[in-house]
Amino acid sequence: MSFVPTVDSPWANPYLIYAATIVGKIREAEGIDTYRLRFVDEQVRRRFRFAPGQFNMVYLFGVGEVAISIVSDPDEPQCLDHTIRVVGRVTKSIARLQQGDELGIRGPFGQGWPLDAAQGNDVVIVTGGLGCAPVVGAIEYIFRRRTQYGSVKILHGVKTPHDLLYRERFDAWRRHPDTEVLLTSDQPDKTWRYHIGVVTELFEQVRVDPARTIVLMCGPEIMMRLGVPILMQRGIPATAIYVSLERHMECGIGLCGHCQMGPYFLCKDGPVMRYDRVAPWLGQVGV
Repeated sequence: MSFVPTVDSPWANPYLIYAATIVGKIREAEGIDTYRLRFVDEQVRRRFRFAPGQFNMVYLFGVGEVAISIVSDPDEPQCLDHTIRVVGRVTKSIARLQQGDELGIRGPFGQGWPLDAAQGNDVVIVTGGLGCAPVVGAIEYIFRRRTQYGSVKILHGVKTPHDLLYRERFDAWRRHPDTEVLLTSDQPDKTWRYHIGVVTELFEQVRVDPARTIVLMCGPEIMMRLGVPILMQRGIPATAIYVSLERHMECGIGLCGHCQMGPYFLCKDGPVMRYDRVAPWLGQVGV
């Protein structure tokens, strides 16, 4: 579901940066904000298209750019949501910006979630830690087209309750029909009212039909390496499990090599990959 630019498209040149205004800033947690961006150029707003799971290179003029997942619904392409955590020089500078300031957008890049192939199937979504942003857009996409999918099960694990982002979204998703939302924390406090433990323990609490289940998974690679074998033991084939992977992405088009993983460049072959294609390289250093 990746976006393929045409000759007359403003996205035919992947190096061009388009100015976008911050029209909203939502605090998700300490050091983590969701920025709602609106392109300055009206033509760009009309023609921008993306698939859930793709990312943009978000550029701060005079500082640099970082790869950030798009967490909004593709049916509303004129405003883009990006959840940004302060982890380095560029994101630290972005954190100082407020509504009305401008950022640059280059993209979209990469391969998205297989949501067309998932239609008519049950969908199990497994996320861990602060790495749930890449799948938020896919969840919103599914719920806007709820009748096209079977049951939806969202399993999300965090280290501490403080790490739980998108609280209101989780509550809203839970209210949809034929939907389960299970949360867990392995270091809970007195306010935590959900499961205690790691996210893989939640697998025992859900029923799945292996013949009609698609799994979307994002988060730490250790979670994937430990969690996928459990799902496969329950009969879900590796070809029905998709993972969103993170590497240092600088160019977005597979030229710089920073995001190489085995024979793949995650900025263009990923970040969403079918598990059986990348399993040999998960957790390997230097590949």
